[in-house]
Amino acid sequence: MDQAPSAAAPKRKRRDHRIDALRGIALLMMLADHAPQDVLNRFTLRNFGFADAAEIFVLLAGYASWLAYGRLILRPPPNGGWKLGWERILRRCWRLYLFQMVMLLISVLTIRQWRHFWTVPVDFLEPELAHGNGWIWHVLTLQALPNNLNILPLYIVLLACFPVMLFLWKISPWLLAGVSTALWVLANLDPTINIPNWLDPDGWYFDPLAWQFIFVMGMLAAVMAGQREGNLPGPVWLRVLCLLYLLWGIIECFPYESWGLPSLRLTHIPSAEKSTLAYWRWLEALAILILVQSSLFATKLSETWIGQKLALLGRHSLEVFSLGTVLDLFARLVMNTFGDGWTVQVLVNAIGLGGVYAVAWWLDRHRREAAMMSGETRKEARLEAAQGAGDDRP
Repeated sequence: MDQAPSAAAPKRKRRDHRIDALRGIALLMMLADHAPQDVLNRFTLRNFGFADAAEIFVLLAGYASWLAYGRLILRPPPNGGWKLGWERILRRCWRLYLFQMVMLLISVLTIRQWRHFWTVPVDFLEPELAHGNGWIWHVLTLQALPNNLNILPLYIVLLACFPVMLFLWKISPWLLAGVSTALWVLANLDPTINIPNWLDPDGWYFDPLAWQFIFVMGMLAAVMAGQREGNLPGPVWLRVLCLLYLLWGIIECFPYESWGLPSLRLTHIPSAEKSTLAYWRWLEALAILILVQSSLFATKLSETWIGQKLALLGRHSLEVFSLGTVLDLFARLVMNTFGDGWTVQVLVNAIGLGGVYAVAWWLDRHRREAAMMSGETRKEARLEAAQGAGDDRP
């Protein structure tokens, strides 16, 4: 007689696509923002608030780092632990470094060749990179960070420091938050404390001492969400406060002059300095994350057709960002040379959006096929082991 199971099999937890979809939105905004003549950048976050896609990107990098490496390090060996976590982090940093080098070399060589045929404004490439080969060593050692090619080095530094952040968190989450806040305050009090940049006397545009703060906030948000089945606390008063802050940001930061509209600004806000991560900026990024990760409606949106396409981009953020950066360079060159009329606008955006989506789709398909093959291999191994055990029986 068959015996009834003692307990129902546990249901597999459904993947939360909100973070991936939000990262996908940030990647698309970066794609538009890095081409100043692109009409689409009039509709990105920087026109409707204090922050832009960079704050969202780094905040989610901290969030994803906890999911990918924090939980791994906290698991006991052999499937986890500090050694395995360090190895994964170093491999990821090396991959980020390689992508940075490829993007930079493509950018420099492309602009140098383009100049043989058409005029290129000097601001497309720093004078130090325009001639000779003396720049190569500075580039290889991350001492030279051109515009639009400075966020991956920041990510490398922050990710390399992640084990230190985790160590402080294990002692006390408040200790990690306190140290991170102190470093952010220090960077804002003295912006000269920065990593040198051969191309800019002010140092790295994204000051790691300041930007680690939003990375750590993302990490702590992931810890908190992990204790609540992926959701951040979202009491009504907090969500209302976040919405009011975002609405205020729209009123204060909307480019009324560019649209030929009368200004509705209520107050005069000092410049929200990006290099040292002014508090206007990280507050807005945090408000967006809270609203997304505390909302069941956001969960439903992420499961729609559009939400899944955005999540697809977010799952392959490094490749999408890197290709988008290269395509942005060509978009700027084309628009500068041939104008930014509607024909060029449609062509450039169709190639850009289609290109990054095609790459994400191919990578996702390749990953699924690899996972299926791996699963079939494990199944065959188990079957062979079972058959071998049967053969040895008397």
